[in-house]
Amino acid sequence: MRIAPNPFEGVDSPAYAGVSVPGTIGGKMKTAAVIVLTLGLGLGVGWAQPQEKAVSPVIETGSTVQLEYTLKDDGGKVLESNRGRGPLTFTQGEQQIIPGLEKALNGLRAGDEKHVTVKPEEGYGPLDPAAQTEVPKGMLPPGALVVGTELIAQSPQGGARLVRVKEVKESTVIIDLNHPLAGKTLYFDLKVLGVDPPKK
Repeated sequence: MRIAPNPFEGVDSPAYAGVSVPGTIGGKMKTAAVIVLTLGLGLGVGWAQPQEKAVSPVIETGSTVQLEYTLKDDGGKVLESNRGRGPLTFTQGEQQIIPGLEKALNGLRAGDEKHVTVKPEEGYGPLDPAAQTEVPKGMLPPGALVVGTELIAQSPQGGARLVRVKEVKESTVIIDLNHPLAGKTLYFDLKVLGVDPPKK
């Protein structure tokens, strides 16, 4: 059986000096060596191709969002934070958080961080001096008869809201119906932990 001639046989090349293949003469470049070299280059090109990074969805109406937040007042005092605890999970656009915060989150992705200032008009509203009611002392537990105590009040419609003891009189108690953060500018440090796209 005759083997087809090697097209590289008899070609001396300084680049391949010393390369020999079993069954060859004098270190001449052989087909087997060329094939190995070609495969090696082909693999190298394949490894060099960058992999596309998956892009996380943006926050939009209907997105399920997991949020880490720290809330501060004008003086920088921390009023509330869930850092190091479970995330705040909500559906964007369902008015489950205050309007100013919801607006600031639109377009963000998982991993994004943002500092947000929310004015009272887009937070818990302005302070309403007339938003108070007077109730008999007997309606409150004894331990709540202290100015500043926060209570959960339930409306006739079944809704719940946070209220505070404003004044304790001889037989009655003045309840402030404003949210404790009403009338205040709020400062949030936010980090988006996760975003799930709206359900179709």
